[in-house]
Amino acid sequence: MTADVQHDAPTGVWSTLVGQRQAIGTLQRAVSGHGMTHAWLFTGPPGSGRSNAAIAFAAALQCERGTGCGECHACRTALAGSHPDVSVTRSETSMLYIKDMRELVHRSALAPVERRWQVMIIEDADRLGDASGRTGNTLLKAIEEPTPKTVWLLCAPTVEDVLPTIRSRCRNVSLATPTATEVTRFLVQREGVSESVAAFAARASQGHIGRAKALASDELTRNRRREVVALPTGLTSLGACLNAAANLVDIARDETAMLTERSNARDLADLDSLYGDDRKSRASRSYKASLRELQHSQKQREKRRVMDVIDRGLMDIMSVYRDAIALQTGAGGDLVNEEVRDMVADLARRSTPEENIRRIDHVFAAREQMMEFNTTPLLALESMMVSLRIR
Repeated sequence: MTADVQHDAPTGVWSTLVGQRQAIGTLQRAVSGHGMTHAWLFTGPPGSGRSNAAIAFAAALQCERGTGCGECHACRTALAGSHPDVSVTRSETSMLYIKDMRELVHRSALAPVERRWQVMIIEDADRLGDASGRTGNTLLKAIEEPTPKTVWLLCAPTVEDVLPTIRSRCRNVSLATPTATEVTRFLVQREGVSESVAAFAARASQGHIGRAKALASDELTRNRRREVVALPTGLTSLGACLNAAANLVDIARDETAMLTERSNARDLADLDSLYGDDRKSRASRSYKASLRELQHSQKQREKRRVMDVIDRGLMDIMSVYRDAIALQTGAGGDLVNEEVRDMVADLARRSTPEENIRRIDHVFAAREQMMEFNTTPLLALESMMVSLRIR
């Protein structure tokens, strides 16, 4: 690696932000007192590092040296999630609820413990919706009338995903999708991954840093992705299409099962600890109501995790069709799925660019059915796979 590249690499709290030089510059100027405001909106495609950028900014605002050094106690605790004046709210279900916002708004009004900033981070500001609009309105009031030492940092895929009344009061920081070269360099330098594995993970993740790290470090994750990208070329009959849909759902459930089991057991242990070992307490209305609420929350969380994995699988399937179009149109450069170029070339020979464009549209339609209209994943995927069939 050249000296110039090493010199240019972000340092301190910014070192984990890949390919975001412009955004980092904006945030560094704000930390130094130029362009600072009380509400920020971090937007960018999945995997671009929206929440990482918000947490890095929060750490820099709390930095004892005022630079985001990454070494002082304030920086380290903010990055680790244990700083008393940095609150991170993330939704593990499909929606952020009004009780979450009320608690957050109450906390935002408190004076900072360490007398710098009270930083409130909302990772899923696009999930503020509810039928009545009360959740968004609760947050809006707090953003409109902040205390002098409160800073709100909201994260969402796009500006349009956030309520107009909220986004109009925020300064937008737009993050870009890192290039494959930038992701490869990050994995080699920061994660100690070999050049070949890093290059594969960078291509396959399509700029999603978290996904790239998982692909680079875990063979099981790589094997599951290989199963998914092999699906398009096998869609030659109705039975194959139905099996492919079921396989994709099974892959998602298998991937989330262990994580869900652990978190559910931890939640139940916390609830039992709260009520103690007394049988009377465990039989009380309060305990039963808390248990029902916990079980409902766990089901919602499991559903979201499964949907997130399915959505990632759909992105991998789309990458195969995009690669096929690249071969069909003579576009240069490496394929996303370079390691299975022969398979992609076979798909390209058996189809036309127009057919593959339509297949990409069918994948997007399936995503919309599941995400927007709450269609059962298996039904949406069966319909999609039939539409992707090779005739």
